[in-house]
Amino acid sequence: MSSVSSGAKILYAEFTAKPGTAEEVARLLADLAVKVRAEPGNVAFDCYRLSADPAKFFVFEFYRDDAAFQTHILADYGAEFNSRLGPLIVEPHSLLTFLNPL
Repeated sequence: MSSVSSGAKILYAEFTAKPGTAEEVARLLADLAVKVRAEPGNVAFDCYRLSADPAKFFVFEFYRDDAAFQTHILADYGAEFNSRLGPLIVEPHSLLTFLNPL
């Protein structure tokens, strides 16, 4: 049985850097991570590059509740990140998968 609140928002985001942009994507993501981790309702914002393909990025996100997630979504720096990320990745946007605790 999970000790995670049923109201928590947990998700992961995936995206792939276009050729030659992976280091820029990594820098943008590292800058965003500092800001998101400072949000009062953020529990985790863990960023990874896939070992087998460093152009592929995986971000695990955990927010205390929906209100914390909505605060995150509405943050100006998140919109700026997404605007700058868009032209650098293969996908039209980050692919989000929401999770529910067991």
